[in-house]
Amino acid sequence: MLHSVLLLLVAPTAGPVQMAQMSIEQRVIIRVPMAKKGRAPARIAPQAGREWKERKGPRCIALRSIRSASVVVGHGVDLLLADNHRYRARLERGCSSTGFYSGFYVEPDDDGSLCSGRDELQARSGLSCVIDSFRRLEEVEQDD
Repeated sequence: MLHSVLLLLVAPTAGPVQMAQMSIEQRVIIRVPMAKKGRAPARIAPQAGREWKERKGPRCIALRSIRSASVVVGHGVDLLLADNHRYRARLERGCSSTGFYSGFYVEPDDDGSLCSGRDELQARSGLSCVIDSFRRLEEVEQDD
């Protein structure tokens, strides 16, 4: 055994040892499609003469419940949920919703929710807007 240890001490080295570190990160992005007239249910597509009243909304909405979106106003994006409820994501001051006409992307947080004051909508054009608040939308009853 002593011979083996001596051979290791005398053996030439192959060269300097290089160390490397590698980090692997995973990034998930969810695309929210826009509701299209004629292809989406009539309830989702904006219709002429239809008015919505904004009410107080939640701080967060579950991402899994969002089915599509539409741009109806200049300061927000309407989110259409699986249970047929509609919420308006009001955007931060100075951010126009016209950049989101072809849909948007969201990077989900660990809790699986889209939250005001924390999350942002990202358009294909590179536009990025923080969600200021959510407003629940109720259809205004038309008097005959």
